[in-house]
Amino acid sequence: MRKNLVFIVLLLWTCASAFAQQILPVTGTFINLPYQDVRNKYTNPEGIDMTDPQMWAMKVVEMKEMGMEYLVFMSVANECKAYYPSRLMDWHYPSYRQSPVDAIMDEAAKQGMKVFMSTGWAKDQDDNLRDPKIKARQMEMMDELAGLYGKHPAFYGWYLPVEDCLGPVLTDYAVDAVNALTARARELTPHARIMISPYGIFNSDFDDPRYEQQLSRLEVDIIAYQDEVGCVREKHPLPRLRENWKKLRAIHDRTGVEMWANCESFAWEKGTNDRSSALIPAPFPRLLSQLVAAAEGGAEKIISFVFCGLVEKPGSQYQLGQPYWSEKAYEDYMAWHEGDHTFPWTGCWYYLMESSGLPKEDPSDERWERYGPGTHEVIVTVPEYFIGLNILLLNSHKDRIVPPSKIFCFTSEDGEKWSLAHIKDTPVWDNVNHDTFIDIVCLEWVKECEGAKYLKLAFTAEDQVYLKTDKIVK
Repeated sequence: MRKNLVFIVLLLWTCASAFAQQILPVTGTFINLPYQDVRNKYTNPEGIDMTDPQMWAMKVVEMKEMGMEYLVFMSVANECKAYYPSRLMDWHYPSYRQSPVDAIMDEAAKQGMKVFMSTGWAKDQDDNLRDPKIKARQMEMMDELAGLYGKHPAFYGWYLPVEDCLGPVLTDYAVDAVNALTARARELTPHARIMISPYGIFNSDFDDPRYEQQLSRLEVDIIAYQDEVGCVREKHPLPRLRENWKKLRAIHDRTGVEMWANCESFAWEKGTNDRSSALIPAPFPRLLSQLVAAAEGGAEKIISFVFCGLVEKPGSQYQLGQPYWSEKAYEDYMAWHEGDHTFPWTGCWYYLMESSGLPKEDPSDERWERYGPGTHEVIVTVPEYFIGLNILLLNSHKDRIVPPSKIFCFTSEDGEKWSLAHIKDTPVWDNVNHDTFIDIVCLEWVKECEGAKYLKLAFTAEDQVYLKTDKIVK
């Protein structure tokens, strides 16, 4: 029996590895140099010197260790001061040491990474390209940056910080603003890739012919769409996002522009989309569902706003990020990224691949089994060749749907006499105020289960509990 169990676990590991190859990892992160408001409380805190070149060299190495291939400058200037050796503006860093932009570029070159250079900010994060002075300064910055970094081995392309809303249809103003910057970029750096990262998937009208017409007018190489899950533009964004990715893929197949996903890896400490609320790491199951949705929808690459400063390597000499939870986000992501497909991750693959008709991240999905406050028991009949049980749990605190803290699993041969086989703690996440995602508890078939024909799950619900069991058979 033990040999058979080992074989089955190895088989599951192999299947999980095959699934993993279909899910794209995060291979790029934005880098945000200036502290602009409370959203940056942990990602680039006021109390740390964010111009330290040694810190940035180490952060680039850490990003490389996480599998990053692309670094994207959000901005290289703020409040009319530069983070690079500008002749147009005063500097944000001491003149006696290397600039943070130079430090990042040089280390990225050593690590074989590719950098998208930003043309912002002419003034600040609220740059308005309708203002002729702002537009002219961004053009001047592009000229200067091309001269400084256009032939740098790490320079890969331009990120144009024109984050206009896509929906319902991209405006003429947005198209013209992007194309004006693109035209100049092509003159200065003909071989550079040009990327934008707009928002507005949630309210875009993909069926309007004008949507594709406007998109086809953009003279860019890559559109890295913000998936808006972190910003919670919809109460339960993940189910519809899956369909929107597929619609975008069909449009991009016709326009020839690369479609990347900008998966938002953040949650909010207080209010959503509020400059007085800090960005904090999202629960890992939520992020994993985002990666799956983007990959299944046809995204060619996945980048994120933002891993750098949000997902932090434990023990780093330069520790940014929310205390404890940024390190937890790192450990969870790296366990998945490096191929830890043992329990519980095998179960995560199973429910995320959308192949088994399991419920989604939406309380209205009728496939959820619903339980009110109180103590409950769920009886599961054990089929032949049974080797385990996945328990899917909807986590949506904003809807007062909260997984129980513990699940007790009893076994029985006759349905009358029960023996305790498992006590499982459910996952605990700090950052759950605004999100809806699926947690999972996996019950392995252990020695205590031998001969059982029934399983009984017992739990106490403090609030509503939505769950779904899924049997694993060989």
